[in-house]
Amino acid sequence: MGVVVSKEYCKSCGLCINICPAKVLAVSREINLLGYNPVEVVNPENCRECGFCYLVCPDAALTVEVNKK
Repeated sequence: MGVVVSKEYCKSCGLCINICPAKVLAVSREINLLGYNPVEVVNPENCRECGFCYLVCPDAALTVEVNKK
């Protein structure tokens, strides 16, 4: 399943981008209601569902949906 970004809460701090071992996230070109360029998922197939991005996000803008096998 992978990472889901709540773009309306993201302040584009970049912590999630830096910590992601699979390089799933990047800064978007669009601007959210807060005036920031939020993070977006660019490589969803690479997501390992590790949750590192979720843990470091200070704005609770990310969730990780785990694929139950």
